[in-house]
Amino acid sequence: MIAGLMERLRALLFPRRWSSDLDEEMREHLGRETARRIREGLDPEAARREAALAFGGVEKWKEAARDESGARLMGDVSADLRFAVRSLGRNPGFTAAAVGVLAVAIGASTAAFTVVNAVLLRALPYEHPERLVRLFEQNSPTNRWNISTADVQGIRERQRSFDAWGGVSVTEAALSGEGAPEQIVMTRIGAGVFDALGVSAEAGRAVTTADEPAGAPPVVLLSHALATRRFGSPLAALGRSVALDGVTRSVVGVLPTGALDLGGRPAEAWIPLQLAPATRRGPFWMGGIGRLKPGVDLAAARRDLAAVSEGMSGLYADWHDNTARLTPYPLRQTIVGSAEGRLDLFAGAVLLVLLVAIANVATLMLVRASARRPEIAMRITLGATRIRLARLVIAESTVLMAVTVLIAAPLAALGLRFLGSVAPGLPRSAEISLGWESWLFLAAVALSSGALVSLSPVAAVLSSPGRSGMTDTRRAGTTRRAQAVRGTLVAAEFALALPLLLGASLLLNSFLRLTRVDPGFDPSTSLGITIALPSGRYGEVPARQEFFRRALAQARQVPGVLAAGLATEMPPDAGGNDNNFNLVDHPVPAGQSEPTSPWSYVSDGYFEALSIPLVEGRFFTPMDSSAGPPVAVVSLSWQAKYFPGEHALGHELIEGGCYTCPHTTIVGVVGDVKFQGLAGGGDGVYVPLSQSGARTVHLFVKTAAAPAGFVKPMTDALHGLDPDLPLAGEAMSDHLKDALADPGRWTAVLIAFGAAALVLAVMGVFGLLSYVVRQQRREIGVRLALGADPGRVARMVVWRGMRTAGIGIAAGLLLSVMETKWLGSLLYDVTAHDPLTVAVATLVLLAAAVVACLLPGLKAARIRPIEAIAAE
Repeated sequence: MIAGLMERLRALLFPRRWSSDLDEEMREHLGRETARRIREGLDPEAARREAALAFGGVEKWKEAARDESGARLMGDVSADLRFAVRSLGRNPGFTAAAVGVLAVAIGASTAAFTVVNAVLLRALPYEHPERLVRLFEQNSPTNRWNISTADVQGIRERQRSFDAWGGVSVTEAALSGEGAPEQIVMTRIGAGVFDALGVSAEAGRAVTTADEPAGAPPVVLLSHALATRRFGSPLAALGRSVALDGVTRSVVGVLPTGALDLGGRPAEAWIPLQLAPATRRGPFWMGGIGRLKPGVDLAAARRDLAAVSEGMSGLYADWHDNTARLTPYPLRQTIVGSAEGRLDLFAGAVLLVLLVAIANVATLMLVRASARRPEIAMRITLGATRIRLARLVIAESTVLMAVTVLIAAPLAALGLRFLGSVAPGLPRSAEISLGWESWLFLAAVALSSGALVSLSPVAAVLSSPGRSGMTDTRRAGTTRRAQAVRGTLVAAEFALALPLLLGASLLLNSFLRLTRVDPGFDPSTSLGITIALPSGRYGEVPARQEFFRRALAQARQVPGVLAAGLATEMPPDAGGNDNNFNLVDHPVPAGQSEPTSPWSYVSDGYFEALSIPLVEGRFFTPMDSSAGPPVAVVSLSWQAKYFPGEHALGHELIEGGCYTCPHTTIVGVVGDVKFQGLAGGGDGVYVPLSQSGARTVHLFVKTAAAPAGFVKPMTDALHGLDPDLPLAGEAMSDHLKDALADPGRWTAVLIAFGAAALVLAVMGVFGLLSYVVRQQRREIGVRLALGADPGRVARMVVWRGMRTAGIGIAAGLLLSVMETKWLGSLLYDVTAHDPLTVAVATLVLLAAAVVACLLPGLKAARIRPIEAIAAE
């Protein structure tokens, strides 16, 4: 045994020397055998010939000797690979199809893994990220909202669970100073957030507690990108001044790239969170980020914060909800949010396409191996072992996968760029890049795919009948086992294709229904312009109100403007500006939470500008000011929800928990407007803009011509009032398209995957039947010669293919049940098991299978018996 191992090692390390020794040994044996034959009376030439034949031929003897000693480990591997390259080169159609299908599938799966890994799998880029949490107020398992200034004070005084924590609020701000004015995303942030996340400045310093008191010097931190864009480099930005909303601030630090926007709160500038003492429990306008102390888990933190909430009960007259509790959630979970369901669906779709591709190529490989059975039988007859032939198949798979990997790698990069364009706004998008995990995944998938696609042909070679395989080349590869394996692979393609096709159909159905949703306003005649007033020049509410009054008057003087109005919210995605309220004549029971509703502050002319219909009562007028009695307009859905079977007109409500304030009277009911997305409800409350101290509003105008042509005249008119205002405007029809863009992109992605799976499945059944017809050409010719009906022959072929496809589709229907988990939250007005959609998807797949089966069937019916028999 040891001698055998040593001989194998010598053959591996010194193949040329070993081969030379083998040749020398062979010559010695042949010489002895030749001498023996001469002694028996043969002439030298005949003796040499007989000696060679005694050893089975020189080359065969050498082959056998090498096989016995295992010397094919290196030299023969090289020979196998060269043979595989030549063999694949002689079949360019097969090679291109196999490489193309697998390269696209592996490249797409690598891109998908890269996204899923960065967003869902990889830990947050902070020390001990499992201890990071975000804080909410919550009064039921499904109802949570931001925290307030009062919550911050209560947590600061009573919490025992956090090493560090702080509040954070994202807003927009007008940036001016050095360089052109621009609108940027700005975050007000507590110093404790930097301590909780462990983030330090790339240059300068971070926000500290010394920056938080009112009256502290105004400072700002910039992102690396903004500092470079405005000042050339982070170091050059330090000590410079910028104006944010008209307030001049000194740059004291620059944050590094890749800090995950400080806990998932994207921004380009950060200023200290300066809070005045709370006088009421609301409003709830900021998030909270904290780091748990070592040994404190989420359950313990929940109990601690529940005690904090109970300690705050009764401290504020505007709050009567005794069920609300401060609640911590894992920071990673809150960052990922709803993207997890979409990415799970996307990853599942890519996996299904990859499996379909592997099954398709495995079918091609098996068909090719079956077609080579006469060749294999000949090789076995000439002395080749089955292990030797199996290695040739494995070598072909290896070469095939090597070429596939070379093509799949750049396709993965292209796929990642494609995902960035179809799915913008993904959380943690800055972390998405092809790293070592991606390349390791690509290699693992390629190895696994290569093993799977070579499994069936290797098994076919190992089970080859050998010499008997040459006796009937007409039926080579048509053994019952080979037929069953090929049929199983094709059925698997259909089984995997149906869930993809069904998912794409459901999303398409949902998207089409979403496009038909009435947003509640007329987007074809209206224009929206966002106005953000800098707090430095418009710090007082009267100054803002005066500017808005002048802006409205200026807008209404632009030729072609039919109506104009202002509002704090822009439908259909208003951003969740909700307010709590109570009904005077239908109050909630004591101690229970008050209802909330989308809340919009609007001016007179707003409803006319967006063509929102009046159902009863009246619109707002210039007389509805802060000096007059509080009034409100509500939507039809709001009326039906809170006054079922009644009219809301004339009823009173209490706003924001202010029970000492005058009651608000409902003076009008209008049509529903979507403020919570097109898939959301239509309930909403409108109150006069004069009751709000908002600095950012939206100007809506109704135009006599195409709204897009009024963007410049309107912005010019507003710049006449303040030339430094950053303004952004667009036609409401374009804004509505933007609201549909995200579900439209995801729908398009899944449709592409479903179409790819459909094409691969059709290719599989078409290739299988074409091969069967080609192999049974003589048999079919004999049947036709004996009087068989060509139509019956065609139906026989079609039935064979449809039986395989039908089995796969039945299995696919069972697999489709699993889609409910991923699709449920992404669908609008359609269920994941909608019978009509399921039926349509199934029929489409069946129709495609019929077409794929019909072509080989017609080809079989057109076979000429004489030519078929003569060819054999």
